Amino acid sequence: MHRNNTTPTTCKGQGGIFFPKPQNAITIAVSSRVLFNMDKEQQIYEQKGMEDYLKYQIEHETEPFGPGPAFPFVKALEAVNTRLRELYPESEELFDVVLMTNNHAHVGLRLINTINHHRLFIERFCMTGGNSPIGYLKAYHTNLYLSADPMKVREALEEGIAAATMFNPPEKRTEVSETQLRVAFDGDAVLFSDESERIFKAHGLDKFFEHEKAHENTLLDHGPLKGFLESLGKLQKKFYAKGQRMDCPIRTYLVTARSAASSGTRALKTLRSWGLDTDEALFLAGAPKGPMLEKIRPHIFFDDQMFHVEGAAELGTVAAHVPYGVAQKWPQKKLAEENAKDSSAATKYSVPHHLPYPCDSKGQ
Repeated sequence: MHRNNTTPTTCKGQGGIFFPKPQNAITIAVSSRVLFNMDKEQQIYEQKGMEDYLKYQIEHETEPFGPGPAFPFVKALEAVNTRLRELYPESEELFDVVLMTNNHAHVGLRLINTINHHRLFIERFCMTGGNSPIGYLKAYHTNLYLSADPMKVREALEEGIAAATMFNPPEKRTEVSETQLRVAFDGDAVLFSDESERIFKAHGLDKFFEHEKAHENTLLDHGPLKGFLESLGKLQKKFYAKGQRMDCPIRTYLVTARSAASSGTRALKTLRSWGLDTDEALFLAGAPKGPMLEKIRPHIFFDDQMFHVEGAAELGTVAAHVPYGVAQKWPQKKLAEENAKDSSAATKYSVPHHLPYPCDSKGQ
């Protein structure tokens, strides 16, 4: 594919598929440990060291790894790309998945064999041999980084790169769509800053409601995953432009512990000001998120608090932890106790609301 006779705009990969330049794509960097199940290999590394780990990988390089927690998400990205290529054959605005791993290059053959076995369209590899991936993430203009290593995720967030930690998939994983990518986001400290959450943690629920009411016309600052939602919205609009609003293969959700009447206004006004919407907004007023996520069946759910991540996983949802904001400074047990205590108090002000956006009312 060429813009002229001398300057290629894409790289050609397996099956004649063209891959866009990083600066034009929506780049999703995934570590090998979240894309594939490498638990046994990780155990060998931790118990016996690097040399035995490399020896094992080489001896088993013809044996493909099984799917990991990010596998269905990546397959859904590819389904969206298929639709985009049908509508826009010349466009480079596509998802581009980069395998970002700190593995040694010796492990590369097994990873390649696994990708071919599962028929994944991943051509870009970055095997850092134990070095930090941050510089490479920046070079690839990464829009989202998913890893099993919380330290690397924190390092990426500190550099302004949207990132989240993924864990082993639930034992009874909820079946997800193969044709529609579904992504669910928490609000505070994920899409938005942790400003309001700081008020809640420091002064309690009543002060939080007072603060939100007084500042309902003051926009929230952006959080670490705002840019990723923006990227998803950009691709959604490409489908809308072709008359496929009702059949869009991307659907987004806001799933927040906020109450709709008491603190939802500020969140929705902030999204509108950014020119963004989620397709559905669920204001749970402190109720558990797991049961709602079980109904949504997202490929991935992002939250800044581990007890929400664990609660989602218990009911089969693949959830990713965004270690950002004031919640990271609190012991998780204490956070869970505070959340349970304030859940009942929140019902004094509101009940859970599920607010689907009609397909014809999306923001510009």
